[in-house]
Amino acid sequence: MPPSINDAESAGPLRVIDAALNRAAEGLRVVEDHARMILNDAYLSEQFKSLRHRLFAAAQTFHTAERVASRDTSHDVGTAIEVATEQRRDSAAGLVQANLSRVQQALRTIEEYSKLVYPAAAKVIEPLRYESYTLEKAILTTILSLANLKDARLYVLLDGRASSDEFTAIARQLIDGGADLIQLRDKELSARELIRRGRILQELCRPRNVRWIMNDRADLAVAAGADGVHLGQDDLTVFEARQVVGPAKLIGVSTHSLDQARAAVRNGANYIGVGPIFFSRTKSFKETVGLKLAEEVAREIRLPAFAIGGIHEENLPAVLATGIKRVTIKGAITDSPDARQLAQNIKERLLAE
Repeated sequence: MPPSINDAESAGPLRVIDAALNRAAEGLRVVEDHARMILNDAYLSEQFKSLRHRLFAAAQTFHTAERVASRDTSHDVGTAIEVATEQRRDSAAGLVQANLSRVQQALRTIEEYSKLVYPAAAKVIEPLRYESYTLEKAILTTILSLANLKDARLYVLLDGRASSDEFTAIARQLIDGGADLIQLRDKELSARELIRRGRILQELCRPRNVRWIMNDRADLAVAAGADGVHLGQDDLTVFEARQVVGPAKLIGVSTHSLDQARAAVRNGANYIGVGPIFFSRTKSFKETVGLKLAEEVAREIRLPAFAIGGIHEENLPAVLATGIKRVTIKGAITDSPDARQLAQNIKERLLAE
């Protein structure tokens, strides 16, 4: 039981704290409901629910009877003050952001006024405010990435080929076949050659509204005009890559466990690769994560997720049955004698889901 506050001058600060606690809880409930029932995102729903329950526990730091006794809603002059923008929400992202701003402002108010009546409470509230900033980034990035990659289903990995002419020819086939994203991934080419190949992709992809991504190298993504960069677990962090590529470009992250997928969401990745699902002819893996991880990610996370690793036309139905409806493919398409037709076949299958 927190200590009782007998000082009459504490009634005002307690009234402020009580109102701010209510505002914070209400705002968190709105955002939690959005994550739960609009996004159907189990992970973010749980994160906001946890934050809301931690706030409830923090509220017990104050003597509940005295805090409630200080409440005077009928004489609150703020209830008669209206701002036009309070009655309008232009988008889902705007709704979520407005409510999280409300939460953060309320938490700051609680933190400051706690110092007048019960200073220990301020230390309990502060980490909740910081957590709200992290979750704001996660949910807004999820909402915006879902809109940005709404129609993206087929992601193809492409190496630099033996020559720029061969590279141009296969890239054209992939684009004509319906690839939504193309990642330039080649461990053998020099940085200069990667930039040259990247600029070819830029010329081919932009007129067709196809995105192209540079693998690993955030610096080369910028130099070659890529739409983003894809990171492995041993590469730059999302934050570090964001400092290089800027706020507008896509950042993808390879994930090999549910914890890594959750971390990518919290860190602000725009999409994740999930795998390797199967062993691949084009890249050696010590082990695969199998279909189980794909099922876990599909059940819990709504950030755009692409299954990757040994996927081809024959095992595609098993991948789609996990709930993930986006795939990343390399050799099964790029080594085909008719890459355009095979890409088209796979794309049609993905769109039918």
